[in-house]
Amino acid sequence: MNQPDEDTPRLGYVEPLEHESISHYLGRLRRFKANSLPSAYSLGQLVKREGALARWEKLYFNPFPSGEDLRTVGALIRVAPAKLAEMLPAKGTTHQPRPIKLCGACYAETPCHQISWQVKSMKEVIGCDRHQLRLLSTCPQCKKPFPIPALWVEGKCKNCSLAFAKMARFQRAL
Repeated sequence: MNQPDEDTPRLGYVEPLEHESISHYLGRLRRFKANSLPSAYSLGQLVKREGALARWEKLYFNPFPSGEDLRTVGALIRVAPAKLAEMLPAKGTTHQPRPIKLCGACYAETPCHQISWQVKSMKEVIGCDRHQLRLLSTCPQCKKPFPIPALWVEGKCKNCSLAFAKMARFQRAL
């Protein structure tokens, strides 16, 4: 993949959040007022990787992003390739793109989806190591599954409007 050329527009900078997943970050980046990109595809067009960025937003990493992918995208959005790599599942781990999972207690501390919630070990990831709570895979109030993190605009359930940060009270202890 080639580096963005002089004709490629520079996007407004959005600071990545600690532990943020690439899906959540790309959604925030697209919606940033200086950018206003309608889709991951439109963002991908800027670096000639239309389908790749759309897959990343959906937490599908086949093929896994290469160092060149991260350098090219990073040059456009002004985020170091190493920081982008932190937003992906660690190489050698298996992740589960569906269902989307959430720890309401973590979200209350840092309002973003964390890639670690999607990592799969020998058994399915069931809990948050930090808070010792079971992860949620549906809204505890309306039981609807969570959309992909790129679509988390207001930090609440799209169906019933329950705030993600308030969902911690519904989580059971591990």
